[in-house]
Amino acid sequence: MLTRRLMLHATGCGLVAAGLPSAVFAAAETDKRLVVIILRGAMDGLSAAPAYGDPDFERARNGLALPPPGQAGGVLKLDAMFGLHPNLVGLKSLYDAGEMTVVHACATPYRDRSHFDGQNLLENGSENPNGLETGWLNRALAQIPGTGKPLGVALDSHMPLVLRGPAPVTSWAPSLLPSPDYDTVQRVAMLYGETDPVLARDFALAQGANSVAAGTGAAGYQAFVQLMTAAARFLSTPDGERIAMVDIGGWDTHVNQAGAFSPLSTNLRTLDHGIAALRQGLGPIWRDTVVIAVSEFGRTVAMNGTQGTDHGTGSAVFLAGGAIRGGQVVADWPGLKPANLYQNRDLRPTTDFRSIATGVLRDHMGLRANQLAAVFPSSAPIHPKDGLIRA
Repeated sequence: MLTRRLMLHATGCGLVAAGLPSAVFAAAETDKRLVVIILRGAMDGLSAAPAYGDPDFERARNGLALPPPGQAGGVLKLDAMFGLHPNLVGLKSLYDAGEMTVVHACATPYRDRSHFDGQNLLENGSENPNGLETGWLNRALAQIPGTGKPLGVALDSHMPLVLRGPAPVTSWAPSLLPSPDYDTVQRVAMLYGETDPVLARDFALAQGANSVAAGTGAAGYQAFVQLMTAAARFLSTPDGERIAMVDIGGWDTHVNQAGAFSPLSTNLRTLDHGIAALRQGLGPIWRDTVVIAVSEFGRTVAMNGTQGTDHGTGSAVFLAGGAIRGGQVVADWPGLKPANLYQNRDLRPTTDFRSIATGVLRDHMGLRANQLAAVFPSSAPIHPKDGLIRA
């Protein structure tokens, strides 16, 4: 049995119905679709989208650099500078078809290294953790004309912050008992770290070896693909939702990051197949769809002592969909020389994620400047990125 929960944040009311959407409502006043995928745990953008053409790449990533394009297990070439991890074959096909763009050296305004604060800021859309109690995606929904029916859906067992707010939204998840969620695992890790260093070390090793963080392993793969398939069903209903949000955890790769069956490799394959499932499920609606896959921050450039990476800053954002002006890598590349790194350890961010999000909301969802200011309130002007959406 599948359950669907209608969350009306403003009133606190709920409506439970079985199955996927079947009730008849008036159609929404937009045919555009937007899917936001949050990659919880801090994805290593230099592994997902290697800057193999940077002359300092192999030295800086000593032990983590993939072979160059053309070699066994090598990078999938995008251009003379950038490529994709070999497990992102589907995204490479979308790139070649002009339906995928990589935005590199990208970050939110957050510059510390707490998952909880970083994710909170990513979702609330302000300049500070806990700066707002509502999410930027809900505030975007509030700017879209409609009939009062929810236009947003979270494919999750709870309502994430990014979709909380006054606009009516819904959530859906399979009624199976889930694995421990990412935040729970990380809180246990923090507790062990504060009380028992030996247990903390063993717990970290177990996370790397057994992929206990949500989103990795066979069960995580099947769950994410199922959620993306369900997202397609919601969004392809003529009178259904127009914006969907999906989570995938397990990107906190402190241990044993490299390798064909590492948590990172498994998660990249999962992300790739999930986006393919969404595309297949949407059918012709894919041409009016944008997918944003973003993490709270990136990871260190250099490998740590346990063959992984630690919390960093700049990362890569993936944009996919038939509405994307794809086949391009958008990057004001800072370089990987030691002097060019942020705090001597991280990929220096040169693009604000909010410029990507506002560019998509303006050119794809049709929001005007005053509406964008309500979605992402800021003390400094945010300039929407041009050229992301097909003309």
